Amino acid sequence: MNQTHTGRAARWARAEWGPLYATVCPPLLRRRLRAVPLTVAAVCLAAVVHLVHQQPWGYRFVEGAGAVRAEDPLWTALARTPLSLFVPALDLPVWGALTQILIVFGIAEICLGRRRTLTVAYLATLAGTLYARLGVALGPDVPLLGLPASDARVVDTGPSAAVVGLAVYVGWRYRAYVTAGAVVVAMVVEVLVKENLAGKEHLAAIAAVLVVCAATAVRQRRSGVASGAPPIQS
Repeated sequence: MNQTHTGRAARWARAEWGPLYATVCPPLLRRRLRAVPLTVAAVCLAAVVHLVHQQPWGYRFVEGAGAVRAEDPLWTALARTPLSLFVPALDLPVWGALTQILIVFGIAEICLGRRRTLTVAYLATLAGTLYARLGVALGPDVPLLGLPASDARVVDTGPSAAVVGLAVYVGWRYRAYVTAGAVVVAMVVEVLVKENLAGKEHLAAIAAVLVVCAATAVRQRRSGVASGAPPIQS
């Protein structure tokens, strides 16, 4: 019986993560960190931003260049959004943020390529940023979408929205649907347990990425791409 369960678990793991493993491991074993230069640069930038942010002379600089709040003018927020991916989140230790970037950005960079990784990461972050403005404008009386006025002064989520969006996109792209679904469920639970701006921004990032996934699937069907075809890397 145990062998049967073990065999089923192994088959499930191969089906869920096999294509992802086959794509990620060979470049990492062959080239190590040279296989993920974007990820290495992102980790280093996030670490530098964190160190500068901790200095008396650097706090105001980081806040002015990369901290995004819903109360900011729209064009100011949009100008700060790219750097906001690397500004420390309020409720996440820096080592947690760096680990997230290293693992998720690294997998995405190999699976999707640098350009698509950056595009999905920026889209997810931008979706969270724009949602925060919408939620505050709607107010707390609007169920699910509304936010209290005090959230307009809260700094955006940092790299976590990009990490969540990339995790869902890569999971969908490589048919690791259970893994992608687990990320979505975890973010929903986060909002239910601790309803805050960060949790809802994560859900907004996921929603934006799912729209991209749906649009890509429709385009592939119209162009005759088989559903069982291997993922196309950029």
